Amino acid sequence: MKEDKNLSEIEIENQKIIENKELNIWEALIPVLILMGLLAYNIFFADGDWLGEYSNQIILLMGGAVAAIVGFYNKVSIRLMLAEVWENWKSIFIPVLILLLVGALAGTWLISGVIPAMVYYGLQVLSPEIFLPASVIIAAIISVATGSSWTTSATVGIALVGIGSALGINPGMIAGAVISGAYFGDKMSPLSDTTNLAPAMAGTDLFTHIRYMALTTVPTILITIIVFAIISATVDVTGDADISGLLGTIDHTFNTTPWLFIVPAIVIALIVMKTKPLIALSVGVISAAIVAVVFQGDVLMEISDSKIGTIVQSIFTDTAIETDNEKLNDLFSAGGMLGMLWTILLIICAMVFGGIMDGIGALARITRELLKMASSIFGLFASTVISCLGLNAIASDQYLAIVIPGKMFKKAFEDRELAPENLSRTLEDSGTVTSVLIPWNTCGAYQSSVLGVGVAEYFFYAIFNWLSPFMTLLFAAFRIKIRQLTTTK
Repeated sequence: MKEDKNLSEIEIENQKIIENKELNIWEALIPVLILMGLLAYNIFFADGDWLGEYSNQIILLMGGAVAAIVGFYNKVSIRLMLAEVWENWKSIFIPVLILLLVGALAGTWLISGVIPAMVYYGLQVLSPEIFLPASVIIAAIISVATGSSWTTSATVGIALVGIGSALGINPGMIAGAVISGAYFGDKMSPLSDTTNLAPAMAGTDLFTHIRYMALTTVPTILITIIVFAIISATVDVTGDADISGLLGTIDHTFNTTPWLFIVPAIVIALIVMKTKPLIALSVGVISAAIVAVVFQGDVLMEISDSKIGTIVQSIFTDTAIETDNEKLNDLFSAGGMLGMLWTILLIICAMVFGGIMDGIGALARITRELLKMASSIFGLFASTVISCLGLNAIASDQYLAIVIPGKMFKKAFEDRELAPENLSRTLEDSGTVTSVLIPWNTCGAYQSSVLGVGVAEYFFYAIFNWLSPFMTLLFAAFRIKIRQLTTTK
């Protein structure tokens, strides 16, 4: 998912969940309610600019301050709260480095002609009538092969958004299709870290988990593809997307050749071979820089007087390539590492809020209250789903949205004589896939930054992601394939 399996979740899997018996449920909810209220005001009444460019980051810190006050009131030491914040920061060190490298990747892939070549050849193959369902399928295949929705978005995802935008398709639709496919692969690939983490938390094995998860995941992705096929057949694209004009402009500006595809092929091959993401992305940046010098010398000299200077600029700061087509001008620009600063700060601030909430025992308290509501088998599944959704929003990290409910609800599933794969499937159906729907969650912040499309824009079109929790609840409500412990022996 976000990173290689052995990078962080082994530590998070063994993390101690902090409980505070002095904290009541209303005290635990105070920071959450204030945070949600401030975020809602900022989004709906201040157009996201209530406190300036970094409004969401400041609001998350304000929420953390409120949580700290609640903690002080309940005699929780500042040292414990800061220790949990530090643990959260340590867990995002690798993801932050990945974000920086993705920024560098976007810049170097632009000046090397890799992204323009993907758009150039993609325009000739993908028409508006099939584009959206094809995007779901392409992203799903790459994600199954790599086990990473993050890598999928950073490679083919960027290209698909570029191609679709050139065709005049709503970027929110494109991002929703890419994310739907990417998270299908992320769930079903044995290479995915969350796909390994969920069964470890529930007490089942990896391939039993994948087979059982397919019962809800396959129908969900099929519905997603059908919906996108209907949307593609009826969508009214803005303009007629003069393909020949776009192709001519790209061909005139860049040296377009199939040889450019060796760069993304190398990156995907490295991920499939279980190379660390940091290494794979670094190789992607370096190989793109070499390709830029070999194939795009004129482009490099147009941006600055030095080829090396242009490459360095593309890695660290803004890069824009001017053409005679305004639509392509918007596409052929990248922010480099600097462009990832807003997202990185958002994640850091979210980890402050989540860390303090964990430190004062609020996360455990909220989860235990949900567990009390599970008076029936359906109630147990529903409580697990709500817990995962809530922790994705409160803790801002999909790993915690799997680990905490996994630990809290494991015994409850055993007491109802439900096989552990019921829990592991529910954790993935509601914890893994919904993380991308929360703007300040690490996954939501990453995807919106990499694809250049806000969460609010793609939320509705990320059909697979918001439909998955409903599908798992549907199966629970009608007792469809709810496996009992006695049937697994």
